[in-house]
Amino acid sequence: MKDGISVGDCTAKEGTLLRLITALFVVVWVSGIARAETYLIKPGDKLEVTVWQEPKLNRIVVVAPDGRISFPLAGRVKAGGSTIDVVEVALKNRLAKQYTSDIDVTVAIAEIKEKPPRPPEKEKEVILPGIFVTGEVAKPGRYEYRHSLNVLQALALAGGLGPYAAEKRIKIRRKQSGAENLYEFDYEAFTEGYDLSGNMLLQNGDVVIVPERGLFE
Repeated sequence: MKDGISVGDCTAKEGTLLRLITALFVVVWVSGIARAETYLIKPGDKLEVTVWQEPKLNRIVVVAPDGRISFPLAGRVKAGGSTIDVVEVALKNRLAKQYTSDIDVTVAIAEIKEKPPRPPEKEKEVILPGIFVTGEVAKPGRYEYRHSLNVLQALALAGGLGPYAAEKRIKIRRKQSGAENLYEFDYEAFTEGYDLSGNMLLQNGDVVIVPERGLFE
């Protein structure tokens, strides 16, 4: 005993404090899981996809402005406005067609796109959306738009093409006056020097889509 306080009293108090901290941690952890399960995915979010039977497919994908993600062997899958559970089921159903045995897919929120801060009322600056590079590239996502930016430079900003990229079928989606136009870029033809026409200058808001190769490409 020291100063009227026994060792047993200290141990009891420490044990109570430890139990309170543990309970608080569990409540916060469970609350976080519940929010993640009910969160509705939006464009600009990043999702971590894990395919347990095929680790080489594991990657972080970005949700394009149209609400879709691109994933090898699954193509473009709707994610915007859905929960992670819905996206998991959609990816599993798409990938199941490529395998003879059961396949397990897990989707998690890797990063939530933050809303841009609201400018003061007196400022009337236009927030530029930039350009998006999606699909089979090393670092899919949004990049700042600048003048004289072409398709090849945009792919370089995104870390280059991924191992499953369909080099001949790259597309640029552009919205003008309410209409949507698609342009094609044959990366292989451009790099080999016999078709230089596809490396067009990009406009603010363009989306560069790099699809994955088919089975016989």
